[in-house]
Amino acid sequence: MTRIARLLPIVLIALAACTTVSPEAKVRAKLIEAGVKPPVASCMAERLVDRLSLAQLKRLQSLSGLARKDVNAMSIDEIAHRLRGLDDPEITAVVLKTGLGCSIGF
Repeated sequence: MTRIARLLPIVLIALAACTTVSPEAKVRAKLIEAGVKPPVASCMAERLVDRLSLAQLKRLQSLSGLARKDVNAMSIDEIAHRLRGLDDPEITAVVLKTGLGCSIGF
């Protein structure tokens, strides 16, 4: 087997890893889709990915109706109510603190 043939699988794996979408990019895209301004979405995505586990991020994604409703039109009480419905106080606290902190900066 030639040297190039032995390296090919390694190169293909490396290329596949480069094309995988990061959790931060997924969170940012979902926030923008929900109506969050791109600079705020970028700020929030970075912080959410750092502070929540992947399981918590998946639970957060399960919030129904947010993708269909512009979050800018929602009150903080309505957002908090929906977050509390996930029954995970850490998700609620992290999302609200992150949203507030990132919104103030932009």
